[in-house]
Amino acid sequence: MSFIDDNFAREVAFLKELVKVPSDNPPGDCARHGERSAELYEGLGFKVERHKVPEVTVNRYGMKSVTNLVIREKFGTGKGPIIALNAHGDVVPPGQGWKHDPYGAEEKGGAIYGRGAAVSKSDFATYGFALLALKDRPEGLNGTVELHLTYDEEVGGYVGPKWLLDEKITKPDYAISAGFSYAVVTSHNGVVHIEVTVHGKQAHAAMPDTGFDALKAATKVLNALYGERKKLRKIKSKLKGIGSPQLTVGQISGGFATNVVPDKVVMRLDRRLIPEENGKKVERDLMALIKKAGAGKGIKIDCKRVILADPFRPVKGVERLVELLTRYGKQELKTKIDVKGAPLYTDARHYSAAGIPTVLYGAGPRTILDANAHAANEHIKLSDLKSATKIIEATLREMLSGA
Repeated sequence: MSFIDDNFAREVAFLKELVKVPSDNPPGDCARHGERSAELYEGLGFKVERHKVPEVTVNRYGMKSVTNLVIREKFGTGKGPIIALNAHGDVVPPGQGWKHDPYGAEEKGGAIYGRGAAVSKSDFATYGFALLALKDRPEGLNGTVELHLTYDEEVGGYVGPKWLLDEKITKPDYAISAGFSYAVVTSHNGVVHIEVTVHGKQAHAAMPDTGFDALKAATKVLNALYGERKKLRKIKSKLKGIGSPQLTVGQISGGFATNVVPDKVVMRLDRRLIPEENGKKVERDLMALIKKAGAGKGIKIDCKRVILADPFRPVKGVERLVELLTRYGKQELKTKIDVKGAPLYTDARHYSAAGIPTVLYGAGPRTILDANAHAANEHIKLSDLKSATKIIEATLREMLSGA
């Protein structure tokens, strides 16, 4: 039996405690979960650094509180590689349709159910217990492992990993970000979120021609956006697993009374970027399309960037991580481990943008849908949690052994 086998009941209990503490983002009031996480890690014998992000910075990204946690464990002389393991503790709100308490951490049928159980509180446990296994048998190891436990992945990672890197709190040589067990992800999409405000002039519904109908202009904008979405389907990324760019209008609101011509309509849209695209150019082109489509007498259109997250692209040196994770993954899971891209965006891009070889790998099933991530009844299989912990431990051990 290995250290991870012997201590797996502790790992399961650790994850359950993390799931029980809400950390919904929005609203993004995550300091309580950060403190509970720190207490749990300290209970495992780790020294935890608490890095509170200034309120003004947190508020800029629509959140209320963030305390990022950093754990550093040096092995040997510490002159070997510095390897960062990043998982995020913020989660999307539970939503409807749950058969389990989203914060109950119920164990049933060999799985733990709850919001964040798969994305990505599971990797707080995976990475923490892999590091404990290294500490239990440190002979021949040389280098440093850091845990970066952050709280703003759901809104872009700007006050999480990017803040830690910009503030020079960390400077790793390699990074592994939260992921799933059956694939090593080396690239993913980016995203542009744009808020569109269409301004018109209100008027009595009995005399609509005396006003300027913002909703009518917004309808023209919507038609143009859905036409653009159709065109994007013809574009395909050359990277496995990425697919086509996507465009979704996710929110719309407007008007204030049934008998009044609406003077304002606000929309928010999500445009996914494939790695071959330039985010700023896509943003400029999309804003130009919107303003042209909605133009008309008495109509004014404002476009505001909410998020611009560039795609995650491979960095030279990532081959080492890929080789080890796929080798140990195949050995542990008895199946081929895919190397591919993912059609979403994560914190990993901040590490790669800083020139750090980075992959996504952690505890989870083959797909987001399998885990119900971001959906009702999210869960993580205990077998995947244990296997991922062993694969991460084996990968770190070889990286730190200089083999």
